[in-house]
Order: sequence, then C-alpha cells, then structure tokens
Amino acid sequence: MIIKLNDDWQEFLQDEFKKEYFINIKKHYEKALKEGKIIYPPKDLIFNAFNLCPLKEIKIIILGQDPYHQENQAMGLSFSVPKNVKIPPSLKNIFKELQNDLNITPAKSGDLSPWAKQGVLLLNSILSVEANKAASHSSWGWQEFSDAIIHKLSNEKSGLVFMLWGNYAKSKEILIDNTKHLILKAAHPSPLARTGFLACKHFSKANEFLKKVGKITIDWKID
Repeated sequence: MIIKLNDDWQEFLQDEFKKEYFINIKKHYEKALKEGKIIYPPKDLIFNAFNLCPLKEIKIIILGQDPYHQENQAMGLSFSVPKNVKIPPSLKNIFKELQNDLNITPAKSGDLSPWAKQGVLLLNSILSVEANKAASHSSWGWQEFSDAIIHKLSNEKSGLVFMLWGNYAKSKEILIDNTKHLILKAAHPSPLARTGFLACKHFSKANEFLKKVGKITIDWKID
C-alpha cells in the first residue's frame, strides 16, 4: 500500500504509520492484492478524505463506518459516490435533511467532494473493503487508525464539529473533548434506521457553531 498524503496530513499522522497495527494493515492489504482480491476504493483514493480536506482548514468531521462495496461506488469519502453513480439510500436521506433544514434542493450528484474541499473530513472508520463483502476489512486494524485520528484532532484542534450518525459513530464520542468541540448525534441516515435522522438539523447547527467560533460556514449546496 502506497500512502500518498498531502504534506500537512503526512506530518500529522506520521507516528501512526510507524505503529505495529498500521504495518499490519499494510500487510493485510498487500496479501489481499496478491490473492487477486478486488478492493474498494481504488488504491489511489483510499486516503482521498485527507487529500481533499486540508488539515489547516478542517472544520467538520462526518464519520461513516465502511466503504461502499459495490463496483464504482467507493471514492474514499464517507457517504459519497462519484458523479453519475446512483445515489444510495443513506445519501438520499442526507439530501432530504438538507432540504428540510436549509431548503437546499436535493443534488443530482452524490459526489461530496465540494464539502471536503471546504473543510469537511468525510472519514470512514474502516478505509477499505473487499468487493461485494461488507465489513470484510473490519479486523485489519483500520478502526485503530481512525480512532487515533479522531482523538488527535480533538486534542490538537479546537472548535470542530463532529457529526456522529448511528450507534457505531456515537460510540466514538469518548474520543472527543466536548469542552472544545461540538458533538452532534443522530440516528444513521439509512432508511433502515427509520426515525431519528430526519429533522436532526445538524447542517444548520454546525454552521451556527462555526459562526460562533469565528470560522467560515460550509456551503452545503452541491450542483
């Protein structure tokens, strides 16, 4: 696995890359490739969330769990799919809530790159998956990596917004200092969760908080 990261993230995470658990992730990855397994997202997009979101401009973290495991869906950003790919049900609900909350017409594209470029870290807890096998890399050690990132951002930054959707994401609250940051919790946006995400108003609440701490708000509209 080749780690291609912007210099600021490379420096921020360099200690993690040297740890045994991360060396093991790389071994798992190389072994899976040698066995001819198809892995999503493509290797040049595994760290896409970091490369699109400059560390110095980070404002919001939206935590997902596992990359999409169907062909052409995963792009290294939680909940996001490339342009011209059918919008998954969870993302449809995210767009529905944007309309409820901020009167933003649901986007035709599911590519959330414009959010990332404004300082929204779209972080999956697990950064890779085998084709058609959900959560297949959940034992590799990726959670240790993403937990370290959340904890480090909480310690070294101030005035961030953490959006935790669903019980898995909510379990990461213990890694975050709530005296320095805003933690927003809701049900998972999946239609299977039924209630608790729609009407959470996280997008307006995040912008109100950013304004309060003197940061530029996010333009949530996607063309």
